[in-house]
Formats: sequence, structure tokens, C-alpha cells
Amino acid sequence: MNTTLSRTRQEHPPQLEVALETQHVSRVGLVDRIALHLGLALITWSRRTHRLESRERRAHQYEQHLARLERERAAERTLRLTLTQR
Repeated sequence: MNTTLSRTRQEHPPQLEVALETQHVSRVGLVDRIALHLGLALITWSRRTHRLESRERRAHQYEQHLARLERERAAERTLRLTLTQR
């Protein structure tokens, strides 16, 4: 092989200074920001709950929860009393 390597240092990427000067920075305009905020507001508004639960319904659900807990406690107590001791 008769290839000789160049001893000069090459910068990577080439012409870095020129690339920075030609780079165009685009900014988001006021109209676009307003449209974005309006779109997000519409999405959050559309995902809200459409029906409020009545106070009676919530009270009934809580009573059902307490009754279920009581049934589970009674079943566990019965199970512990009927199992033989080791």
C-alpha cells in the first residue's frame, strides 16, 4: 500500500461556522400559541364529567362499600374459627 495520510486536521462536521450562520430559527407566532391554548382548553372541557352524582347515590355507594367490608370480615372470622389449629 502506497497511500499516504494527510497530516492536516480536518474538522468534523466540515464548515461548522458556515452551517451556524445559515441556520434559520423559526418562532411560534401569537396566533399559533392562541390556537394551541384554545385546542387544549377544548380537549380538557370535552373530557369533563357530564353527569354529577347525586348525594344519595354517593351515600348508597358508601353504604355498599361498608356492607361489603363487613361481609368480608365475617367470612374471614368464620374461616378462622372453623379451621383446625396447627
